[in-house]
Amino acid sequence: MRTPLRTRPGSPQRRRRPHRTAALGLLAAGALALATTGCGGEDAADAGGSPAPTTVRLPQLKGQKLQVTAVWTGTEQESFGKVLKEFEKRTGASVSFVPSGDDMSAFVGSKMAGGDPPDVAMLQQVGVLREFAEKGWAKPVDAATREQLARNFSPGWRELGAHRGKQYGVYFKVSNKSLVWYNTAAFAYAGAEPPKTWREFLDTAQLVSDSGVDAVSVGGADGWTLTDWFENVYLSQAGPEKYDQLARHEIKWTDPTVTRALTTLAELWGTRGLVAGGGEGALQTEFPESVTRTFANAAEPEAGMVFEGDFVAANIADAGADLGSQAKVFPFPAVDGGKAPVVTGGDVAVALKDTKASQALLTFLASPDAAHIWAEAGGFVSANKNLDLDAYPNAPLRAIAGSLIEAGDDFRFDMSDQAPAAFGGKPAQGEWKALQDFLKNPKDVAGIQRRLESDAAKAYQN
Repeated sequence: MRTPLRTRPGSPQRRRRPHRTAALGLLAAGALALATTGCGGEDAADAGGSPAPTTVRLPQLKGQKLQVTAVWTGTEQESFGKVLKEFEKRTGASVSFVPSGDDMSAFVGSKMAGGDPPDVAMLQQVGVLREFAEKGWAKPVDAATREQLARNFSPGWRELGAHRGKQYGVYFKVSNKSLVWYNTAAFAYAGAEPPKTWREFLDTAQLVSDSGVDAVSVGGADGWTLTDWFENVYLSQAGPEKYDQLARHEIKWTDPTVTRALTTLAELWGTRGLVAGGGEGALQTEFPESVTRTFANAAEPEAGMVFEGDFVAANIADAGADLGSQAKVFPFPAVDGGKAPVVTGGDVAVALKDTKASQALLTFLASPDAAHIWAEAGGFVSANKNLDLDAYPNAPLRAIAGSLIEAGDDFRFDMSDQAPAAFGGKPAQGEWKALQDFLKNPKDVAGIQRRLESDAAKAYQN
């Protein structure tokens, strides 16, 4: 006889919010591959290992120093360090890495004010790239980098790194933010199956809740998770054209399409038992905790599902659950007859100093050579279509990366990351704060819309 699943009393220990950058780039096909296969340790029969390519010639930079900044710490910083070491080996340059902290815009702004910015910055937001370009901080890429971009990236990824007809950035590391991860024990006990539509998702959530486990764990203490919820619903429900218009603030946040999306979200956020801890509890839950609640005790979880990007795989491993047996994943469901959404994010390299060394690094990052290094290390996927899939360490990752390339330009970039940072990228203000307040009170659709529009109008005007 099975022991009934039940929620554990008390709240988990709070943990530091991770960076928004991704571990793997999962599109729908890749997500389905993960539903039956683990992404973890490799074995000799499954390991990748194509020879490291040398496809691009780099200048000799002996004696030149280069400083690079990114939000990455820990394993991500270590893996990126391998890329920088190879650049040093090929060019003779000396490269140092400086962590920026989560607020890249503020970090670079302080360095600019002091007259000594880093040579290259890895930005997480399209909006920040555009702000840097408008201020003259970001420098256009040179001909060698443009050549690599044209050869290795689809037009959609190149356009995301451009502003007003000039190319500024190279998307080096990308992610998929349209995934729902579920506890297989919770689903099995409830008799639930992965849903394909929003209506089926709500029915599944209710089924899990009725079995004695809160359905969905939401990391509401981190406002960026809530923007991802909104963006996936809005893209599927309103469609890509409206998504682009709202991202550019060409339509207002008081538009009926926004009303509809918020009302749809309220069906989940405002229904008792569907959000772990309710709105108040979710607002006290940081993103890593939301994963821990779902997978730390895989046989007796506090929640049945958690929504977020491919980087959840790393948090599942940290929680001690096995991806492929105790944890599986399905694509974010299609809403109201729309297509299942594919919302992406990524880190874009820009030069803050127009030097031979900084331009050479951008050229290197746009080549398959640099992507190959991090792909072999794991925790990474590239939009570089000429990266050999054998570079990835196992079959699931090769399938995931292949589906990303096959998708071409059939995606939309994170909307909040396209917005000015004051609206889409700051804790306790703008979209982050408004959606946190909406999570607390999902009935106030009109009031939240007015606040969103007021904040957006100020930010986009600036």
